[in-house]
Amino acid sequence: MENIIVAKFGGSSLADAHQFEKVKNIVENNPERKYIVPSAPGKRHGKDYKITDLLYLCNTHIQQGIPFDDVFNIISERYKEIVQELSRRCDRMQDLDIEHYLTTIKNAISEGASSDYTASRGEYLNGVILSTLLGYEFIDPADMILFDEHGCLDSEATQKSAQERLSKVEKAVIPGFYGSQCEGQCEKHIKTFSRGGSDITGAIVARAVNASLYENWTDVSGFLMADPRIVTSPRPIKTITYRELRELSYMGATVLHDESVFPVREAGIPINIKNTNLPQDPGTLIVSDDKSTNTFGTITGIAGKKDFTVITIEKNLMNNELGFCRKLLSILETNGVVFESMPAGIDSVSLVIADSQIKNKLEDIIHEIKRQCNPDSIEVLPNMALVATVGQGMSQSKGIAAKVFDALGQNNVNIRMINQGSSEINIIVGVENNDFEKAIRSIYEVFM
Repeated sequence: MENIIVAKFGGSSLADAHQFEKVKNIVENNPERKYIVPSAPGKRHGKDYKITDLLYLCNTHIQQGIPFDDVFNIISERYKEIVQELSRRCDRMQDLDIEHYLTTIKNAISEGASSDYTASRGEYLNGVILSTLLGYEFIDPADMILFDEHGCLDSEATQKSAQERLSKVEKAVIPGFYGSQCEGQCEKHIKTFSRGGSDITGAIVARAVNASLYENWTDVSGFLMADPRIVTSPRPIKTITYRELRELSYMGATVLHDESVFPVREAGIPINIKNTNLPQDPGTLIVSDDKSTNTFGTITGIAGKKDFTVITIEKNLMNNELGFCRKLLSILETNGVVFESMPAGIDSVSLVIADSQIKNKLEDIIHEIKRQCNPDSIEVLPNMALVATVGQGMSQSKGIAAKVFDALGQNNVNIRMINQGSSEINIIVGVENNDFEKAIRSIYEVFM
């Protein structure tokens, strides 16, 4: 069976002509890389702009009745510079009339094109350039990635459409981030994913062509065991399972879009996170849960998030009171609040809520809990952080939790809350915001 690699390249990988050259070398280095998914150009340096941000700004100018020529000129010059530099090294690029594409897009924006159309043109133009540079066929994802009338991805229709379209071409470039949505008499409109959605496009393509591997090229060499802003030179993660990735991503350790995992996970396709600037690095391989190579008793990574409020409710014989937790969750629902975690004991339960969720609703929520649940006591703990220690090798391993708690105790980190899911691949502790960084360093050091 033929091996097929789908390679998605992020914005930093395609920020300028030099980066395009790197991508070209990577693709041509392995003939199995047959389907390429580009993002829009990212920043070239700290004070630079992302093209997608500039395109959104163009749309905002139009909505406010403000001329957008100056902003669009920045976009145009960026693309013309890329094409001009590439034309010096590749004869194929000399036939690309980038001015024509830019004029068409500018006219569409002037005539009131949607924000989705406008924002998607960064990927579209990069796709046109990259397909010309590689000599690959260009496929517009609007012809195969389909959204329903509610603006949600129609997975079944997209899978069928993508399989049919891609089966007709051996090598192709498919821009990321967008597809199309039918409205009215099935008139198609451009519809984008949320920011970072090119990862989802890559996963959809990988599933449609039954790829042997989905490569996600970015500016980092995969996942690290901890945030390098907190831990000095943390070890890279060589292999991680989809479940572990989901746990770490949920706690803030994000390298690729969360939703991009599901299409390839269902198909059992591994993902390799690679560095465009250091292609020789092995990166991180994301594999099916049953293919974990993690050693028994080890951890995979540590991640966390700050700024939570914990509401702890105590009531004697709570466990005998039918519907007690349902009442609590109904109160949150009425106030439009989503909870992060809900650890419970026999006579107590805690609601862990992000500060961004609770905002000015805390007093109303406390009032309703007292009125509807009649608790013995309520304690509110603000300025809390969550730290998760994750690893499939932790499952049913003796002494892992003790090691975590001992490390925190030895470093004078006060644990305010403990929660371990039934999957037993993570241990979450609640600490004060001020102890967040110290907690992560303490756990990392004791295991490393």
